[in-house]
Amino acid sequence: MPQYMLAFYADENSVEDTPARRAELPLWQELNKSLREAGLLVANGQLSPAGSATTVHVRDDRTELTDGPFAITKEYLAGYYVLDCADLDEALKYATRMPLARYGWIEVRPIMAGGATPSPRPRIP
Repeated sequence: MPQYMLAFYADENSVEDTPARRAELPLWQELNKSLREAGLLVANGQLSPAGSATTVHVRDDRTELTDGPFAITKEYLAGYYVLDCADLDEALKYATRMPLARYGWIEVRPIMAGGATPSPRPRIP
């Protein structure tokens, strides 16, 4: 079965520990349980704030380390899921169930298996 990365992007302020975010915990727990029971969940995790990142850049055998994320944007990569799904449609179905989709963005991308490049898939409206 192909694997899909669901990358979560959000405004850093929108994912702070607030009563509204804590109220979502049962939704996340139910989603995780259903993904595990369906045998789809490969991995998932919440990332530390973008300011904790270190960016590595190597050119001409010189390594540069920079404190902070690669891109400075209002939104940051907050977390991820890796799912085994039958196809993109199934991965998109689960992306819409992610509570963060209501105030952030979920990027769904196929993971390349064995170095193969996936062919573009036409979008059906």
